[in-house]
Amino acid sequence: MDFAEILFALCIVVIVIVSLLSNLLVLVCFIHSSEIRRQVPGVFTMNLSFCNILISVLNMPSTLVGIVKHQQPFGHCLCRTLSFLDTFLTANSMLSMAALSIDRWIAVVFPLSYSSKMRYRDALVIVCYSWLHSFTFSLIPLLFSWFDYSPIYASCTLHLSQESARIQFTVFTIVFHATSFMLSLVILCVTYLKVLKVARFHCKRIDIITMQTLFLLVDIHPSVKQRCIAEQKRRKQRATKKISIFIGSFIICFAPYVITRLTELLPFVDVNRYWGIVSKCLTYSKAASDPFAYSLLRQQYKKVLVTVSNRLLKRDLYPSSGHSSSMDTENDYSLQRIS
Repeated sequence: MDFAEILFALCIVVIVIVSLLSNLLVLVCFIHSSEIRRQVPGVFTMNLSFCNILISVLNMPSTLVGIVKHQQPFGHCLCRTLSFLDTFLTANSMLSMAALSIDRWIAVVFPLSYSSKMRYRDALVIVCYSWLHSFTFSLIPLLFSWFDYSPIYASCTLHLSQESARIQFTVFTIVFHATSFMLSLVILCVTYLKVLKVARFHCKRIDIITMQTLFLLVDIHPSVKQRCIAEQKRRKQRATKKISIFIGSFIICFAPYVITRLTELLPFVDVNRYWGIVSKCLTYSKAASDPFAYSLLRQQYKKVLVTVSNRLLKRDLYPSSGHSSSMDTENDYSLQRIS
């Protein structure tokens, strides 16, 4: 192994650890919070975390072994199984992110009719579609024997071994990435940009009310005015930052790999092995960043984690002021005191 391959191996090890821990924490929150389980986004988040955990446990270690050994890490049958899972789980996770963006768009743009437009049953239907979609596009290359070990990516993945089927393989690869990556990206951009438009509209209304209030209170201290104006700027930047993270991380993590897979379809293009491994590692890094982007940094999940950690440490702590936003958190404290 040269120095670059050592760095790749260490990078995958770090991604595996972070991805496993963070996604397991999301599962812990889902199990211990009845409020999260009742909410529609929890269905999509659980599906996304489930895919990320399987990728971390099965596909990332196989790539690590491929980098270290410079050859197919396992037997042919197991490698084909891992290739199937790689295609299935990657497509499923992309569609789950698109589903989360649709849910947030409906919640922000149609807040009064959200409960009727996005029901729990509707969320289950969307998840079933993502599974069916991913399974179908994973079954086709399995039937045509397009799953094998690719030395370019050091992974068991889509790989053409017979030049006679290049046309069919090319058509399939283009359609697959168009209906998974491009479709999800378009949905993310359209929905989140509409969310940003609504958020800016509300920020503008709040700014107008704030400025009118400051104008009426002519004797207000200048420092208070400065804080109000600074808060206005932070509100605008906060909404833009969140949406930039959602769309930007999707593009940064998946676009290099998808572009590389499409570029290698050209017969005169030889993809560098190091670049292939880098693009693959970027897709793996999305599994590690998703829990923080969609779940763990939200106040609701933080409170559940605090409650669970207090229970594990056998602490009996109540907030000094205020009440928990979730009824199950209060019930956990009450049950702990009774026990």
